Amino acid sequence: MKLSLCVPAYNEEKNIHIPLSSAIDFVDEVVVIDASSTDKTAEIAKSFGKKVKVFQTNNPRNFLENKVRAIEKAKGEWILQLDADEALSEKLKKEIIDVIKIQNSNPKSQNEVVGYYMPRKNFFLTRFLMKGGVYPDYVLRLYKKDKASFDLKDLHENVKVNGKVAYLKNPILHYADPSFSRYLLRFDRYTTFDAEELLKKYPKEKLTKVKEVFLFIDYFLIKPLFWFLKTYIRHKGFLDGFAGFVFCLFSSIRFWVIFIKYKTIIANQK
Repeated sequence: MKLSLCVPAYNEEKNIHIPLSSAIDFVDEVVVIDASSTDKTAEIAKSFGKKVKVFQTNNPRNFLENKVRAIEKAKGEWILQLDADEALSEKLKKEIIDVIKIQNSNPKSQNEVVGYYMPRKNFFLTRFLMKGGVYPDYVLRLYKKDKASFDLKDLHENVKVNGKVAYLKNPILHYADPSFSRYLLRFDRYTTFDAEELLKKYPKEKLTKVKEVFLFIDYFLIKPLFWFLKTYIRHKGFLDGFAGFVFCLFSSIRFWVIFIKYKTIIANQK
């Protein structure tokens, strides 16, 4: 059973080595979908050798489209999906090898597993966050190609598989936000996407004054307060120190930004 590592990337010259270095030694091929990067992402990926195949494409609004493109290009029966800032821990690599060997030895078993969830540790500013509802951040990243599909409705959605799933014990290491500047870039992209989705739900022609007031209260008071109390107090985000506080705070006030961007889009419509 061949195993294909699939990585979508856009301007990731500082990070693309992270997934490739952690998995190049045991996968059968690497498929990198480069979304027309303007830096050396593609060049660095190709430097890892003949296993790596780089395909150029556009940079879609929903970057999950490039995950789908990677799967389509992959030749392996099994897909290992990583983002450009994610790595496999050594224990996770061994666990993946073991479960694929098990599936290989029982290819027609009634208990065949076609997908595996993995816990994910998310690095934020100074540390991996372990509280605030952030860990374990289970993601479905190992699955059979012919059983997988995406809905492409949300930036954070997991792949869907048609069949039985199981859970692995060891984590993916996600080096998402080693600096606050990088976090703000991602923050801007996600809030813009969410504002555009809110516009689809409440377009200008259907936005009554009553609905506008309700949305304002919901996005400026209810959602931020609920989210901060949930993550920082209930899920003990305070145990992650200053990094935990900043993460809980900004993940709460993202609702302010979503509403502001939503209103700005409407104001600029003719």
